[in-house]
Parts: sequence; structure tokens; C-alpha cells
Amino acid sequence: MDLIMALFDFILHVDKYLEVFVQNYGWWVYALLFLIIFVETGVVVMPFLPGDSLLFVVGTMCGAGLMSFSMAVPVLLVAAILGDQCNYSIGRYFGPKVFRWEHSRFFNKAAFDKAHAFYETYGGFTIIAARFMPFLRTFVPFVGGVAEMGRTRFTLFNIVGAVLWVVGVCTAGYFLGSFPWVKHNLDKIIWAMILIPGLVIVFGALGSRFKTSA
Repeated sequence: MDLIMALFDFILHVDKYLEVFVQNYGWWVYALLFLIIFVETGVVVMPFLPGDSLLFVVGTMCGAGLMSFSMAVPVLLVAAILGDQCNYSIGRYFGPKVFRWEHSRFFNKAAFDKAHAFYETYGGFTIIAARFMPFLRTFVPFVGGVAEMGRTRFTLFNIVGAVLWVVGVCTAGYFLGSFPWVKHNLDKIIWAMILIPGLVIVFGALGSRFKTSA
């Protein structure tokens, strides 16, 4: 329980933790950022680590001169790309091994074929859009691997999505973080970046269920 509360506090006050880390360890902060983003995007059981809020805060700190924008963005970009590739590879390796046990309770040939067809048709948009959605950001590349989406195609959209996500959110933090309103309400902004995408996912799922049942 203490670990969960500590993680929750870190997510909501990531700006304060990062500032202290920079003051105490300097350039090691870039290794920490790489590790957080890589694990959040690359390990399917770690979707609760900060993503959007971390990028925004990093941009804000770069704008304040506490970190280097030209250093932080490439590090985060590489971490995001490698993380998704790792997650995809895990799904690609383990998923089919389970699903091909045709007498297993986990196997559903029709569902597997539908997932594969979906990712071949809409996988690119899904991978890019999921970058901006907590939890989905972690699961989508894994499912893409399970569904055996082509690696070359996945890699292309992985890179495009990572660039839009990392550069876009960090740049927003860099330019908006200097505004007094943003500084004074950063905790509320972090809450919004966590809750709003989650609510979009929930309402989207409910709307899809109602349409199916209608």
C-alpha cells in the first residue's frame, strides 16, 4: 500500500520530484527519464507510470532552464520508440504461442483473425492515437504484436506516433510552462492529462457497447 501511495504521489507531483532529482544528480535525470518512458511504453504491466504529464513537465523544466530541451527530447523519443518495439516484440513472441494451442481455453481463431485484420487495416491510426491515451498506450503495441501486425508497418507508425507525442507534448510544456496560470495550476493540469483521456476511452467503450446492443 505504501508503494502504491508513493507512486501515486510521484505521478501527481512529478514536477517537484524531477526538480529535486536534477538538483541532486544533474545529468542522470536523462537516464531516469529514459527508464520511465521505456518501462511505461515497453512493459505491458506498467501502464500506470506517468507519460503525458511527465513529458509536459519536462518541457516546462526545459523552458525554465533546468534541463536541456535538445537533450531531453531525443532521449525521450528513443525511449518511446524502443519501448513500443519491445512491447510489440513481447506480444509477437508470446501471443501466437498461446493462441496456436487450438485446444486451449485461450484460443479463439475467429477473434485472432479479426484482430489481425483490424491491425492490418486500422493499426497505423490506432498506434498513433494510442500514444496520447494512458493505458492504451501500453496495451496497443502489445496487442499489435499478438495480432501479428507486420513489423515494418508497425515500426513506421511507432516512429510517427512517438515523434508527435514526445515533441508535441514537450513543446507544449516548453512554451506554456512559463505562463503564471500554468505554474500555479500544474497539479490540476496533470490531473486533467490523466483523467480526460481516460474518460474519452470509457465513454467511447460505453457508446460502442450501446450501439452493439441496439
